[in-house]
Amino acid sequence: MSKKELLVSALENGTVIDHISVGQVMRVMHILGLDDCDSMIYLGANLSSQKYGKKGIIKVADKFFKEEEINKIALVSPYATIIEVRNFEVVKKIQVSLPKEIHGSVKCMNPNCITNHQPVETFFNVIETPDIKLHCHYCEKNSLPEAIEFI
Repeated sequence: MSKKELLVSALENGTVIDHISVGQVMRVMHILGLDDCDSMIYLGANLSSQKYGKKGIIKVADKFFKEEEINKIALVSPYATIIEVRNFEVVKKIQVSLPKEIHGSVKCMNPNCITNHQPVETFFNVIETPDIKLHCHYCEKNSLPEAIEFI
């Protein structure tokens, strides 16, 4: 091993979230509720990436994520890769993709929206031209990913 390499223990079982957009590692941690996680977590931010220049990475032992959690990651880091590891072997590797719709996991930024006053589940259409926007089904306001608040 050269002096420029960092030795990180291999993950026996768990998930690696790789290619997290610069500046989004802590937000992904919060979105996934890893702030209070008891498992071993490895964080890397502003790491060199041949593909993107810089990236972030999160390794979480003994934790696997559901599709709705992965969809949240896609909203703030659309080029992230999810790698599932079992018995030290990669068993699944997926590129996150933006869902067409988001239900109940993002708050509408419009204070006058019915979802902020009645027990109505939020519902957004995801628009990708050219930037990502969330379009509220009820009040028709658009939200940018950097301004969204996860529920």
